[in-house]
Amino acid sequence: MENRVARPTFTGVVVSDKMDKTIVVLVQTHKKHVKYLKRVKYGKKYYAHDENNEAKVGDTVTIMGCRRLSATKRYRLVSIDLKAVESIKAAEAELLLEENEGVNAVEPEAEVKAEAGKEKKAE
Repeated sequence: MENRVARPTFTGVVVSDKMDKTIVVLVQTHKKHVKYLKRVKYGKKYYAHDENNEAKVGDTVTIMGCRRLSATKRYRLVSIDLKAVESIKAAEAELLLEENEGVNAVEPEAEVKAEAGKEKKAE
């Protein structure tokens, strides 16, 4: 039996997850400048298939080459190496707001309206 060719794998950062089951991954690499012989950083964007829509913007992921899935997708998501810090903090802040909203946010508004109504009736 023939040996399989090693598929290319890249590690990069998710820059977009707005499409269904597709993420855009930015892979940063270096090249040597021809004239100045200095390392120059450049990046390339790859479209990757994310079956469960689990990767979010800012996550560090590993993608692997696969058969052509669409006109632009030639990679699939292998793993999420590091979750984005902003998305975790945003989720925690949202949970805190939801917890506090049910207890504190509604009551002061209702009290102010009730007091204003009583003052109008007294006059």
